[in-house]
Amino acid sequence: MRRPRKKSFADLVKENKKQLLLDQEAMNAIEERIDARFEIKRPLNKAE
Repeated sequence: MRRPRKKSFADLVKENKKQLLLDQEAMNAIEERIDARFEIKRPLNKAE
């Protein structure tokens, strides 16, 4: 027999949503850093 949940389903959904938003923010920050690197490298490639 399975154990009852310690947290309600609604709480789990809220936690999951919060984690997804944090993950999305992290992905956006990484994408911005990648974009910034490519912007720096592009002019160097044109000069070559």
